[in-house]
Amino acid sequence: MKQKPVIRIMTSEDYEKVYALWKRSAGMGIRPIDDAEPGIRRFLVRNTRTCFVADHEGILVGAILSGHDGRRAYIYHTAVEEAYRGQGLGTALVSAVEQALRNEGITKIALVAFKHNQGGNRFWEKQGFSVRDDLVYRNKQITS
Repeated sequence: MKQKPVIRIMTSEDYEKVYALWKRSAGMGIRPIDDAEPGIRRFLVRNTRTCFVADHEGILVGAILSGHDGRRAYIYHTAVEEAYRGQGLGTALVSAVEQALRNEGITKIALVAFKHNQGGNRFWEKQGFSVRDDLVYRNKQITS
């Protein structure tokens, strides 16, 4: 009998496998600047205890990035390998993040999901994340 995937802290050594998972995941928005290895390494240095991977016998099958500013947290780039979906792995990754953030005194988590990512939005709804229609999401790119 095969073992269940193990949830563990993400390290910078996981980058290549995590990035490959993101690229295979439908609905994922990847930016070459922010999501390149230097950007993710910086994120992991700032958020050493709030990013996780799911490892199944040496194969990376899930990942979640989360970080906070001292009062609110944000979840980014959550993905589970398609063959492992529907088995509670995404929920386990979210639970790991929630516990890690509670341990750091954080009480609120936000995330952004593409409107067209129906599967992702169904998942987040099941996780208890509600849609906010009283906000306007804005961003500004300050580098090319």
